[in-house]
Amino acid sequence: MVNDNRLKITEIFFSLQGEALTVGIPTTFVRLTGCPLRCQYCDTAYAFSGGTWMNIEEILDRVAANNSRYVTVTGGEPLAQKACLDLLVRLCDADYRVSLETSGALDVSDVDPRVVKVMDIKTPGSGEQQRNRLENLDAINAQDQIKFVICDEQDYRWSSRLVRQHQLDQRCEVLFSPSYEQLAARELADWILRDALPVRMQMQLHKLLWGNQPGK
Repeated sequence: MVNDNRLKITEIFFSLQGEALTVGIPTTFVRLTGCPLRCQYCDTAYAFSGGTWMNIEEILDRVAANNSRYVTVTGGEPLAQKACLDLLVRLCDADYRVSLETSGALDVSDVDPRVVKVMDIKTPGSGEQQRNRLENLDAINAQDQIKFVICDEQDYRWSSRLVRQHQLDQRCEVLFSPSYEQLAARELADWILRDALPVRMQMQLHKLLWGNQPGK
């Protein structure tokens, strides 16, 4: 039986935040192993398996070594491991500014309210649209962010309808990101401006700097 205090970790690394509202800020990333989704554009397939079991105290020690107040728990899909919820609480208790990157396919209602949830909504182009758990929208607060990765114009139109249908921009910040090497950033920018869509366009800073290099 696995100790409930342990999580399987792919990597813990220090880098610049590449996305969301804290983009550019030095951040410690805790990447958990495993994900039930298989998005066609996934850039962290190396986190689907393998990894090393670590208890929460070990993880906290590794995080503290980077001397950063910002911590992002990511994956894979971090919520696929139940002890992730406990890790988030412990990080918040240690006075870190904590964000969680999640696919939106698993229940986020039990996430510590101090955590900033950066939650995907999967587009048709992801290949995982059917996994969206739209009831999670009820657990999204003003501090949180909803992210769409846009693969093509069909994805853009689908996502735009969802933003307007659910008034997502009234709930929190909405992020549109072009799928890396699938959609030209300029095209997405032109569509957003054409439609005066109330979203924030973002590009993945870490990929502009380092490409798909793991640990960056």
